[in-house]
Amino acid sequence: MIDPITLATNLIRCPSVTPEDHGALGVMQTALESLGFTCTRLPFSESGHPTVDNLYARLGTVGPHLAFAGHTDVVPVGDAAAWSVEPFGGIVKDGFLYGRGAEDMKTALACMVSAVATFLSSSLIAHRSSPSISFIITGDEEGYAINGTRKMVKWMQERGIKPDACIVGEPTNPEHIGDMVKIGRRGSLSVKLIVRGKQGHAAYPHLADNPVTRLIDIVHELKHTVIDQGTDFFQPSNLEITSIDVGNPVKNVIPAQATANVNIRFNDRHSSESMLRWLDEVATTYAPGAFAWETLSAFEPFLTPPGRLSTIMSEAVQAATGRTPQLSTTGGTSDARFIKDICPVAEFGTTGGRAHMVDERVSVDDVRLLTNCYVEVLQRFFG
Repeated sequence: MIDPITLATNLIRCPSVTPEDHGALGVMQTALESLGFTCTRLPFSESGHPTVDNLYARLGTVGPHLAFAGHTDVVPVGDAAAWSVEPFGGIVKDGFLYGRGAEDMKTALACMVSAVATFLSSSLIAHRSSPSISFIITGDEEGYAINGTRKMVKWMQERGIKPDACIVGEPTNPEHIGDMVKIGRRGSLSVKLIVRGKQGHAAYPHLADNPVTRLIDIVHELKHTVIDQGTDFFQPSNLEITSIDVGNPVKNVIPAQATANVNIRFNDRHSSESMLRWLDEVATTYAPGAFAWETLSAFEPFLTPPGRLSTIMSEAVQAATGRTPQLSTTGGTSDARFIKDICPVAEFGTTGGRAHMVDERVSVDDVRLLTNCYVEVLQRFFG
């Protein structure tokens, strides 16, 4: 048996701020190898980005194949002095496990491993064929997401490895374990708008062309346009202006250029390409021939339609918690956006209200409860 609190504590004590590992994958590998998994370390690199280590673990080769996925990397602690405990101490205090990664998402990884250990040791498996279970663990989710799950999925595809379903342990529950299962995510498009003008004296605007005015007109229309009303499974798309920059060091010069960063979270009525066409149309209206869009990142929306996986998840969560989870696509993005290319994927983990915050923590009772949820999933998947 593997105690999820102990394993989560050992993971939290590894200061694995992206892209550093500091032993976190080794902790996972040791636990999984003790259960009979064959582990493969997958360091990936790409020019201009740090090399990142990843872990693929597999038990069994035949029959239905269930994958668990997640990340051991975490965001920085921020102001360490503001924490009431050592951020990487893995301290249990007043019924909570504290530390960076407690909610996002080292605890979920520990619960997954513990659940697999419980399932493999139970009498319920005695009459079944050997289960096929894998773990897809990256160290590059909180960073650029270039040398992590994206490349692990490609590695799996090249070897014909195709799970029948995958569960990602992101912190999906708003308040209580059992509140929500994610069955998809909106797309995300981040772009930089560059508007060009003509530099000049602020007292003689007729001799210049102020790009700031044009940029303001563009972002005003973008922000005040209702993109859509949402769909059956997705909330309405939204656009946010995340920065406006001129870089003008003086007060009496009209600048030659102004820029703005824009992020759009869009549902399955759209694509990155259609969003870029819309942005282009608006910019052309106010700054014809005097603008450019630079794409910073683009991820498409995806949906795992309600079916066997969502039914298993819902029934398992209800059996363990007494709650019927909402099937949702809300929130940001995750590495599920890569895994959906090889199999149906759902996300379910801890609560997420304290993720990335000072004194990040998770209830010890929730750790036990989440482990039970995963055990119930395993029993139904291989039943």
